[in-house]
Amino acid sequence: MKTFEDFWPFYLREHARAATRRLHFIGTSLAVLIALYAFATRQPRFVLAALLCGYAFAWIGHFFIEHNRPATFQHPLWSFRGDFRMLAFALTGRLPAELARLGIPG
Repeated sequence: MKTFEDFWPFYLREHARAATRRLHFIGTSLAVLIALYAFATRQPRFVLAALLCGYAFAWIGHFFIEHNRPATFQHPLWSFRGDFRMLAFALTGRLPAELARLGIPG
């Protein structure tokens, strides 16, 4: 994979189960809230908490629901970007169509 657009279908296939995606949404949303709190209160130690929170929810989904290795291990930056793209697609209602376009059961 040479570009994020090449990576994107792989990323979504690694998140084929709805429960895994839900855990990612929870983890990413909480991580954003914690990071905003860290910024607003000027307490950088909460940035680490944000990262741990986001990854904990995601990795639980991968290890116990999908039974695969998180894409973070091989493609950390693209995986991070994919988390936010998948969340944006879900929040805007475009995720089912994107899954269908790529032939991934929703």
